[in-house]
Amino acid sequence: MADTTVETTPEQVPAVAVHPLDALGASIVARGQGAVLSHEVTNGELTIHVDIQRIVETLAFLRADSSCQFSLIVDITAVDWPGRAKRFDMVYHLLSMYQNRRIRLKAQVGEEEMVPSATSVFPGANWFEREVFDMFGLVFSGHPDLRRLLTDYGFRGHPLRKDFPLTGHNEVRYDEVQKRVIYEPVRLTQEWRQFDFLSPWEGGAFALPGDEKADVGDPQKGLPATPNKNR
Repeated sequence: MADTTVETTPEQVPAVAVHPLDALGASIVARGQGAVLSHEVTNGELTIHVDIQRIVETLAFLRADSSCQFSLIVDITAVDWPGRAKRFDMVYHLLSMYQNRRIRLKAQVGEEEMVPSATSVFPGANWFEREVFDMFGLVFSGHPDLRRLLTDYGFRGHPLRKDFPLTGHNEVRYDEVQKRVIYEPVRLTQEWRQFDFLSPWEGGAFALPGDEKADVGDPQKGLPATPNKNR
């Protein structure tokens, strides 16, 4: 009897499309030699997490590699997380004008940890790092001219730290007697007040000073007591 079994081939499994940025991130992690820890693509943006002590070689690789060519540094900033062991995130934004791509680098930094300067790879990082030093107090090793950039010479503290007081520490004014600008400790003319958005005609669910008088009528005029709506 002839064999009537029909051979069937397994169905073709469709290949899963890989986002180009995801593929680029995986390639950078694989060739990062331990300096690049991980990558993620969120909202169409590629972010890689790096070791801060190897940030310079990572930036040099991203600039020179033919598949990356991130030749322009757009920004350097930081984020303060006071409750974390490594308090700060250093954030670098790069642009590839050849590939029309952007990439973000993140690295965790301790409060007392020094950050290697990126000026040897990107000279334009000079003022960006000065701004981070001024606003967050992070120190960059190997920087050619690490000075404050946005605040004055005698400024105290770092304004973008989460524990920096809203009023600051010092105030500046021009003294007519001394004919110069002087620094003085901040003096508030009134204490901080807590505001609410309750209508003054409707009142709130709490008693206010003087409300007790509304419960007592005027016996001389024969007026009844007014109910207190704030209680």
